[in-house]
Amino acid sequence: MAAPPRKRAPVADRKARESLRKADPVLGRIIDANPGFRPRAWMDELPPFDAFGTLVFQVAGQQLSVSSTRAIISHLEDHFGGHMPSAAELLAVDPKVLRQSGFSVRKGQTLRALAERFVDGRLSEKKFARMTDEEVEAALTEVSGIGPWTARGFLLVGLDRADVFLSGDLALRHTIQREYAFDHLPTDDELVELSDRWRPYRSLAVSYLFASAYGGQPPT
Repeated sequence: MAAPPRKRAPVADRKARESLRKADPVLGRIIDANPGFRPRAWMDELPPFDAFGTLVFQVAGQQLSVSSTRAIISHLEDHFGGHMPSAAELLAVDPKVLRQSGFSVRKGQTLRALAERFVDGRLSEKKFARMTDEEVEAALTEVSGIGPWTARGFLLVGLDRADVFLSGDLALRHTIQREYAFDHLPTDDELVELSDRWRPYRSLAVSYLFASAYGGQPPT
């Protein structure tokens, strides 16, 4: 009996991979070393999150590993009957619930400020869908406790935008240093020059770089 045909990547994905191969031989080698790689496969282990839930996950993960972040999210869900709280539900509970779940006081304040914006309509799934990447980043970084790293992580994870580069991610810098044989941690200018080769598919490039170091799972 013949083996079933191998499932081909979507045309858009094949186009993006081929563009990256041509633009950057180092990245091309990483792509070829990871056949069948799915950039968002690591998210299969997570419950589906809406925009607010994804931001809760992003804030929880600041300076923490993915495993620690998942544990905090699990504790939070336990407080809400096994589901991620909506913005309104989060605002309605005592802030102690967030601390008991593993959030610091600062992160709890950030989440409540985000929740207020979702409740009053300043932020929403529909509004994010209409915003450019720059507008999303500007809207999120207005919230104390959310910087470019968290905002761009949301663009990458929550909105699946195609051209996001996590320039402030230290783990990504170390990966680039190793893969591209820098004798030092690459500077901001060097990262800009390198990542410009990958436009308009920087998100896919970042995913492959994480794959080369962490099995495709981005560290937080």
